[in-house]
Amino acid sequence: MLAPVGGSWRDVLIIALAFMTSSLGAIGGLGGAILLVPLLSFGDMTIAQAAPLGLVSVIAGSIAAGRTQLQDGAVNHRFAVVTELGATSGAIVGVLLAGQFTDRLMSYVLAALAVVAAAGSAIRKGVRWKPDASLGAESIGEHHGSLSGVYRLNDAAVPYAPTRMILGVVTMSVAGFVTGLAGVGGGFLKTPLSSELMKLPAKVAAATSTFTIGITASTALLLMAMDGRVVVSDGALVVIGAVAGGTMGSMLQRRMSPPVVRRATALMLVVVATVLVIRA
Repeated sequence: MLAPVGGSWRDVLIIALAFMTSSLGAIGGLGGAILLVPLLSFGDMTIAQAAPLGLVSVIAGSIAAGRTQLQDGAVNHRFAVVTELGATSGAIVGVLLAGQFTDRLMSYVLAALAVVAAAGSAIRKGVRWKPDASLGAESIGEHHGSLSGVYRLNDAAVPYAPTRMILGVVTMSVAGFVTGLAGVGGGFLKTPLSSELMKLPAKVAAATSTFTIGITASTALLLMAMDGRVVVSDGALVVIGAVAGGTMGSMLQRRMSPPVVRRATALMLVVVATVLVIRA
């Protein structure tokens, strides 16, 4: 694996790639695997071989980013649980079908999905959900008995309520399918689906996606481990980089406005598509 680089330099490269991709992934809720997997495959790894390492980076990055995002009330756990019903089901199907498609076809399909998701994030202008001056710090968090909530934006409290949940759960199964099939986390689909289809605020969509892709990835990784596809030594290196990267990315996201998060997500998706096409 990564044949051109040997010994300790190979280990350093894996850690560095995991750090860089997890940092970027935490900012936009994409999960670093969508970049890490194709980058690792530029060596002598196939996408199928790199996929388990991508899932490890998603899980480690999700855990690392969680503390900062939870403090801001940006993770909506009820929304996450509901949408995971579709995503986890899709992930199981994806793992079972992994290996049935060529790397080239998978790269082109993932690139096309990334471009569509980028367009959805970039087209909308302005801020959908506005701060409410009547709400204080005690209002931050999820509302009991519903999927709505309030998150912290700088020193203000911003209320929101997602819509079109049935359609959202169905489309989330596609993101889960991609996770199981290619080991890329599915966040590059979950974030724009949550933000543009179900109308979550961009920062809540990114933070909740970072949380949920860890759950979806855990399901897929468990099945891959049972199949003997996980290289533990490489996985440990990825964890080191992903934990540091997820922490860094979540701290950067906290300082960004919702439109900046949305534009950054769109830009990263274009980069993802470019890397995938070059890899193919």
